[in-house]
Parts: sequence; C-alpha cells; structure tokens
Amino acid sequence: MSIVFGVLITIAVYSVCRMMYRKLRIALLNPILISIVILMVFLNVFELDYSYYNNGGSWITFMLGPIVVLLAVPLYKNRDKIAGHFIPIATGIASGIIASFASVIFLSKMLGLNEEYLSSLYSKSITTPLAVEVTRMTEGIESLTIVAVIMTGITGATIAPAVMKIGRVKNEIAKGIGIGSSSHGVGTSKAVEMGEETAGASGLAMGLTGVATVLVASVFLDNAIIFGHLFRC
Repeated sequence: MSIVFGVLITIAVYSVCRMMYRKLRIALLNPILISIVILMVFLNVFELDYSYYNNGGSWITFMLGPIVVLLAVPLYKNRDKIAGHFIPIATGIASGIIASFASVIFLSKMLGLNEEYLSSLYSKSITTPLAVEVTRMTEGIESLTIVAVIMTGITGATIAPAVMKIGRVKNEIAKGIGIGSSSHGVGTSKAVEMGEETAGASGLAMGLTGVATVLVASVFLDNAIIFGHLFRC
C-alpha cells in the first residue's frame, strides 16, 4: 500500500504544480521545487514517516535513469547542427566542469565545510544517478548529494532565461551547453521550453558532463579531495 501511496501522491502533487506553472509562467514556481515543499509539509502535517512515503517515491527515483534517455531525441534531431560546433561545445563543457568544481571548493572553504561535505558536493551539476555513484566513490554523503543536485537543477532552470538575457546569449547551442553543463536534467527541461536546438545541445552537455565528472572522480579515487588541497594551498 505504501508503494502505491508514494507514487500516486508524488504524481498528483507534481501534476497540479505543473499545471499551475504552465498557467502562471512564474520562474520561482518551478514545479519540482513547489512539489518538494508541498510533500514535505504534507508528510509533517499528517506525521507520516519518510520511509513510508519513500517505498513508492524510490520507484520514481529509479525511473530517472531510463527517462533521461528520452532527452536524446532532440539531440538526434539536431545532430547535424551540433556536430559542426565540436570545439566550442567541448570548450563549453570543460569550462562548466571546471567552474562547478571551483565553486564547490571555494564555497566549502568559505563556509568551513569538512572534506566529507566537499566530496558530497563535487557532483552537484550532473544528473542524480551519476551523482550518487560519484559520491559513493568519493565516500561522501548521498543524501546531501541528492539535495545539492536538486537545488542546482532548480536554480539553473529558474535563472537560465535571465542569465541568457543579461549575457546577451543569442546562439541556441551556446544556451543549451551552458544550461546542460551546469544544471543537468532539470535545467534541460527548461531548455526544452526554449527550443529544440537548445534542448538538443543541453542534452548533449548534460550527458558528456556527467561522464566526464565520473571519469575525474575515478581517476582521483584514491585521493578524492585533491582539488580541495590544490585550491587551499
């Protein structure tokens, strides 16, 4: 029963939030963010244990992996346009990864976070299934990683249009690379709203950023905090 409850309540809440977002088109009313808040309040008000809800909610988390594959559709449709911009795309993705790592190290140092927290935040800009695997390799805190990934995605999806406008970024591929390399699947869902070409580039950036981050974590597995030490020297 708890499995059915977790799935149904999640779908119901998200569906309502999605309809509200489509009607009002207010960036801060991101359906994922509002759904999380509503579910938290619901569980607290009715004094329901999170593990009871998560018996079904975990099934939705499990489906994230297969669903992400669907983002390859706009990528495939725009493969010819994207293939002609290999160097700018590679440079953009590399810059996104470096910026992500640097921001985590800088903020961790500024806030005085220990190495365990630092290891948990490295993968904040990649999709959840890959981020969790990176955290396991670097012996971080999985729950913290999931929260960081969600907040990074929501923030990216919320501010992406404003950032593109302020930065006067008009190229659709450039928009997609910036969004996908910094805010993974949630940001890519926003890129889909911005156009098929933007969505394709964002899906590509999300996938390559995830793979590259996993490779970096694998290379430095014996000393996962090497970046922090380099920046703190």
